[in-house]
Amino acid sequence: MVIFDKEYELVENYNDAFNEEEFLDKCTDYFESFDYIVGDIAYSKLRLKGFNTPNNKNFRDINDYKNIDKYIKENCAYGCKYFILKRK
Repeated sequence: MVIFDKEYELVENYNDAFNEEEFLDKCTDYFESFDYIVGDIAYSKLRLKGFNTPNNKNFRDINDYKNIDKYIKENCAYGCKYFILKRK
């Protein structure tokens, strides 16, 4: 999948959460600089969050890709559907 002229791959799709049309409607150029995009669905609404690897110039501790699992456990509704896209 190409987003903002960058290729991404779907690396996790928990409970079949990924809907390309819904994602493309929600995704803005804000997410262009992220190495990972996490989408979670709660109350029928898609929420997106970006994460980076340490070699990304926009890297900050708060968006460290190593915290994706922690983010899902602590900031998403319990058992919610979610997906993870990784930039190739």
